Amino acid sequence: MASARAMLERRRSSRVPIRIPVQVFSSEPNIQASDSAAEAVCVSRYGALIRSPYAPPLGSRIEVLHGISQELRTFRVISARELRKNGPFEMGVEIYHPARDFWGVRFPDEPFSA
Repeated sequence: MASARAMLERRRSSRVPIRIPVQVFSSEPNIQASDSAAEAVCVSRYGALIRSPYAPPLGSRIEVLHGISQELRTFRVISARELRKNGPFEMGVEIYHPARDFWGVRFPDEPFSA
């Protein structure tokens, strides 16, 4: 198993702990909620950790609507875990087409630009 240091060195972008309201949309047929209010609790340029009342299957596509900017992006679910019996869930997601400012935060490993 890789050490924590090795995993950090492989990251493409730093992570920022934050609370951003989002809405998650899934077209998976076996998911009861097709759209749900959720919260991004940690973000990076390439993905996020989202706390949601449901977790789509691993590998599935979801759409995430940023609660402040109202921008919509497509993500892939790469991990999921249940925090308590019957939710909420935390899911790791990877963005398909990274946008420089989707999350609206400045990442520590990026140079400041005015």
